[in-house]
Amino acid sequence: QVQLVESGGGSVQAGGSLTVACGYTSSMYCMAWFRQAPGKEREGVAVYAGAGSPSYGASVKGRFTISKDRAKSTLYLQMSSLKPEDTSMYYCAADPRPICGLLPGNYRYWGQGTQVTVSS
Repeated sequence: QVQLVESGGGSVQAGGSLTVACGYTSSMYCMAWFRQAPGKEREGVAVYAGAGSPSYGASVKGRFTISKDRAKSTLYLQMSSLKPEDTSMYYCAADPRPICGLLPGNYRYWGQGTQVTVSS
């Protein structure tokens, strides 16, 4: 069992930057960020699979960076060059199984989400 608590969401203008954080009680093999806008399916943003290099969704690659601070038990998502279409609820997710990827169904544990709003 793991508890995930997101923080750091807010409002920002297009072109700006924002970092969201996810505090976790136990590190798991797969640690990821997803997002979901109203009326849309949940979308994979970035994932750490074990000790490997992170992977990113096509829509955020080159603009977003996932990182982990093990000492603080915190997962981060640094977002830059933000666009209005990045407006979503951002969720932290984790799973102990080595399947990972950017499919929501691969993750058992979810945080409550933090809202990010990008205005034009």
